[in-house]
Amino acid sequence: MSIDSLKRSARSTVSGLPGAFWWLWLSTLVNRTGAFVLTFLSLFLTQELGHSAWFAGLVVALHGLGGVAGSPLGGMLTDRWGRRPTMVTMHLAAAACSVLLALVTSAWGIAVVVLLMGVAMQGVRPSINAAIADLVPSDDVRRAYALNYWALNLGFAIAAIGGGVATVLGYRTLFVADAVATTLCALIVFLRLPETRPETKKDEASAAGAQEKVSIGTVLRDAPFRTLVLLNLLICLVFTAPWIGLPLTMAGAGLAPSAYGVVIAVNGFVIVAFQLLVNKITDKRSPAMLLGVSSLLFALGTGATALAGSSLAFAATVIVWTIGEMVHVPTNAAATARLAPEHARGRYQGVMGMSWAVAGFVAPIGAGAIVDGPGPDVLWIACAVIGAVAALGYQTRLRAALANAEEEGAKDEKEGKEGKEGKEGMARKAEMAEEAGSQEVADSAAAAGAVSSPACASGS
Repeated sequence: MSIDSLKRSARSTVSGLPGAFWWLWLSTLVNRTGAFVLTFLSLFLTQELGHSAWFAGLVVALHGLGGVAGSPLGGMLTDRWGRRPTMVTMHLAAAACSVLLALVTSAWGIAVVVLLMGVAMQGVRPSINAAIADLVPSDDVRRAYALNYWALNLGFAIAAIGGGVATVLGYRTLFVADAVATTLCALIVFLRLPETRPETKKDEASAAGAQEKVSIGTVLRDAPFRTLVLLNLLICLVFTAPWIGLPLTMAGAGLAPSAYGVVIAVNGFVIVAFQLLVNKITDKRSPAMLLGVSSLLFALGTGATALAGSSLAFAATVIVWTIGEMVHVPTNAAATARLAPEHARGRYQGVMGMSWAVAGFVAPIGAGAIVDGPGPDVLWIACAVIGAVAALGYQTRLRAALANAEEEGAKDEKEGKEGKEGKEGMARKAEMAEEAGSQEVADSAAAAGAVSSPACASGS
């Protein structure tokens, strides 16, 4: 593929999206560029405050536990308050938690702050995902999610590199910088992002009543969506396991800790370098097929970790499951948006976010227990089996439901476009009729003036 073709591919990937989306994209990039807390939290707890690795792991798990509560809370607020107020509130709450981490010295005080930070950071995600679905035409939703995910990883890579250099200033300085970046993100949303929550018309009282009745229980009774959430939970468990199990496995193979840093950096590099290309290749493909393929890539990449013994081999396994990650994350977010009713997008995204948060709490504990008990090979074989089961589930349980959702979404968008064009045509016709009427009045006045002017002349 030539450089010119790559440029054309990149342009087509980023073109055609509304300006408001790019302000949201920028807010994600700014936010993640300053994401120092989670990156350096365990080092702060162990190296600067002298806590044990066990306590550091517990605090990180509490962040995931906070997300379990924050995700449905953020989804509910997204639908009730609106997308923009929820984003601004949660971003500012996360910024306040970053400042508190720079001030609090008590061990359990830090644990509580990190728990609340998990609530805020996970609570903002439903509003972001719902806003993307509101802003972008349905045919471009998956592409928009992929671009937003690319911004997230690009910002994370910058934060990891910049934060590593800036640790000479102290961890607390990094936490304050995180708060500043998050506050700037909130300002971008407040000043530049319009509210996108669908408005309820006064003559749609029944629809308004239906909106009020939507709850987490209502969302979970949606069978296709419930299946999507459960299958995503399986993938989240597989995706989270390497972040705990991989460094332990590499250490057991006699590799230095620095080797793990290089290997896991491959994940961010591959996403930043190839996310747009992967999105171009997978565009317009069947969601069920993409989710199934990504699950198999997760299964293959994590399962092959049991066979790896060198840094190069471990890096190769990371590349495989990272490609699965690049396919899965935007496709799953787009599928959630497709299955969600327009007025309940926040709640649906909130429930989906719970699957990520639950995995973020369970997987670190489970992976550590398995490595310490039966051994790392058991962990990677289990990941391969779970990934394969998820791939089978996407094909047998969700293919028809996701295909129908795609068709209905395309139909609704077509009808909405035709309705908009019809309204615009009627408005134009009315305008033309008004212009014609005005011209007729003007012509009559001119004729009357032509008749009266000789009389006036003779009178003078």
